[in-house]
Amino acid sequence: MNRVEDTICAIATAQGGAIGLIRVSGPDAITATSHIFKPSKAAKSLEDAKPYSLTFGQITDGKEIVDEVLVSLFRAPHSYTGEDSTEIACHGSSYILQRVLQLLIQEGCRMAMPGEYTQRAYMNGKMDLSQAEAVADLIASTSAATHRLAMSQMRGGFSKELAQLRDQLLHFTSLIELELDFSDHEDIEFADRSELFRLADHIEQVITRLTDSFRVGNALKKGIPVAIVGKTNVGKSTLLNRLLHEDRAIVSDIHGTTRDVIEDTIVIGGITFRFIDTAGLRETSDAIEQIGIQRAYQKLEEAQIGLWLIDTPPSEEELHDMASRCEDKKLIIVRNKADKPSDADFTFVKSQATLNDTGAQRSFNFQFSTLNFQFIELSAKFDPNIDALQHLLVQAAEMPEVTQADVIVTNVRHYEALTHALEAIQRVQQGLHDGLSGDFLSQDIRECIYHLSDIVGEVTADDVLQNIFKHFCVGK
Repeated sequence: MNRVEDTICAIATAQGGAIGLIRVSGPDAITATSHIFKPSKAAKSLEDAKPYSLTFGQITDGKEIVDEVLVSLFRAPHSYTGEDSTEIACHGSSYILQRVLQLLIQEGCRMAMPGEYTQRAYMNGKMDLSQAEAVADLIASTSAATHRLAMSQMRGGFSKELAQLRDQLLHFTSLIELELDFSDHEDIEFADRSELFRLADHIEQVITRLTDSFRVGNALKKGIPVAIVGKTNVGKSTLLNRLLHEDRAIVSDIHGTTRDVIEDTIVIGGITFRFIDTAGLRETSDAIEQIGIQRAYQKLEEAQIGLWLIDTPPSEEELHDMASRCEDKKLIIVRNKADKPSDADFTFVKSQATLNDTGAQRSFNFQFSTLNFQFIELSAKFDPNIDALQHLLVQAAEMPEVTQADVIVTNVRHYEALTHALEAIQRVQQGLHDGLSGDFLSQDIRECIYHLSDIVGEVTADDVLQNIFKHFCVGK
């Protein structure tokens, strides 16, 4: 367990830049910094400086000047952590930064653990737990959508919605428990059951909306999984490399080169896609290759979008098989190697097609069985422009436009807590319908409140907190 009475220090910027920032926080942050910092003649000492001020001076080790720096000063409780804090802006030399850290440790500071600054901000009431978790999401954001979601949560949009639900439930459970105090004396009802019924219905709708939003939130945060499948040597790895603009996968004329899955992400149209290159589908006696093929089908099952590459017209049996595996997802059929002359007849697709204008490439919608497919022709190897395929991917993702005002669940821990809260409020609804007594209703209401409170950290255990913050970067 980290001791909150310690004064901590850490480098807060990535190495290699022109400027390096060292953060110091804790009861002795200002004193420890002042002992190694000599302000310029025109500046006040740090102890006498005003909060939110910048002081120019030198970091010294005895008579030796280590660096010329700027020191920012923050006094409790008006700082990121809620504690006395300083930030030392040095030159970005790794040698200089390590020397300054050594000097601070000699003054009684210790190195901060991952996420300890944000954990202290949470412990000191500067933010709730869901907002603290959003800090890590903001740092990790790779697209406009994930940035907006993290900013919304960090600014408290999610917390405010949960707080309203908890306050309404607390009001009713207090009235119900007041009834229980009078149960031995007379049949009295403080909580209007019809009003509670309406409230339970409203809360059930809100929590359901939040849990349903997790599909979108999780896809935006981790990337929409797109499985690239097809026979051997059809160009799956070539297409992956083209989409990523780098040689990520080995390309060879030898059949069965890809035996395991290869994953990487790229942002297209503001949406993060996670592409998964898989082993070629074919009959084989090679045990290792068979495992790769099984994994290919598994990744296709887990994917939201399937990219099925073909270079010859698939049989009706192959179409039925692929359709059965993609019943709950989007499927884009890509006829690759369109640059090569071929006697293959693709009119079986085109005869059922209606032109769909998506840009430079030819693409078609067609019906097979009960499913909607997308069809596109391209050359992954030679075509420098695959905008049309990217356009189809964005369409297939069906991601809503996200703003900072939207409340969308992106965290698995939040989703799990909301699921438990939903089960509890549904028991309240059933209990009201069945005419259960107040003590049973109160128990389920309090369980719902508990799970909502767990999201913002009001009842979260210490081991859960440690697990959350250990995944943060050092210095934040």
